[in-house]
Amino acid sequence: MTSLRHTFDRLIAEGSLRRDPAQDAVLPEFDRIREALLQPVKRGLFRKAPEPPKGLYLWGGVGRGKSMLMDMFVEHMGDVPARRVHFHAFMQEIHSAMHEARKTGVDDAIAPVAADVSAKVRLLAFDEMQITDITDAMIVGRLFEKLFADGVVVVTTSNRVPDDLYKDGLNRNLFEPFIELIKERMVVHELSSPTDYRQDRLAGEDVFFFPVNATSRAAMDAVWNDLAGQPGAPLTLHVKGREVFIPAFHNGMARAKFHALCGQPLGAADYLALAQAVRVLMLDDIPCLGRDNFNEAKRFVILIDALYEARVRLICSAAAKPEMLYLEGEGAFEFERTASRLREMQAADWGQLSEAP
Repeated sequence: MTSLRHTFDRLIAEGSLRRDPAQDAVLPEFDRIREALLQPVKRGLFRKAPEPPKGLYLWGGVGRGKSMLMDMFVEHMGDVPARRVHFHAFMQEIHSAMHEARKTGVDDAIAPVAADVSAKVRLLAFDEMQITDITDAMIVGRLFEKLFADGVVVVTTSNRVPDDLYKDGLNRNLFEPFIELIKERMVVHELSSPTDYRQDRLAGEDVFFFPVNATSRAAMDAVWNDLAGQPGAPLTLHVKGREVFIPAFHNGMARAKFHALCGQPLGAADYLALAQAVRVLMLDDIPCLGRDNFNEAKRFVILIDALYEARVRLICSAAAKPEMLYLEGEGAFEFERTASRLREMQAADWGQLSEAP
């Protein structure tokens, strides 16, 4: 089969990609894993299964092409049972499966869940590994230990170096063996490209559309289609027993209507979790704000603060330009700071200083 290197060079020659030395440097790691997994497994009564290749932990700043390379890699795996999934979505599935396993009375709910995953795939490709929830932190080490023991190869992207996973998290010392497991079973490679390709595509483009009408909605759809390239799948974040539902998510991009995020009883912790989980948020249909929707306005302010501090790229459609969104009622004066942040977040280079969520 055609190597990833050959496909990469062909796409560059066609003009679909441009040469990037940092991306070039990681291609041998992908081809190493691919060639090992494509080798036929010789079976026999006394034959020992071959040792699986080390996986790959590919980390670096946002927009450097990590997800693009991983997607290309998975597409070239031929008949190898492989699955590509966002890490948050995968952990949601694990939690649900463990809940069902506990109903059967098992002492260790992780064991049957890990066995089921191992029976279905030889390669797991995760997009954007990050640990922000203590429940995930307590599960992930034992889960991956069993997957590795079963010969599953893991490839993942992340914005964080392994040592910074679950940084400053509660009971982090219990999580640290998982970091060592990553270093043992995966090659850790930094994709240190100076170019933020996602940012380049947005440079000079409008990211704040008003008023809300057919034209602005079409513009939002066009941006999503250009950057995401597909409808996206729902994503649910679990935060301290609550759920934050994102209707559309793909490759670090999320899209939701104003009411879905600000019309629900969410708070700072929810918005912080969202800001850690996404790199671009598209927010549709922001209304004019005032005394009639004061609670929604307060949540919107908290949301913008969380996105601003995490330097998440915001693209939105609104009833008016930032300075005209909140003209009267309690909180109008305080909203001037939010309007200023909304203006700042429209800059072409917004988010380039952020190398990690």
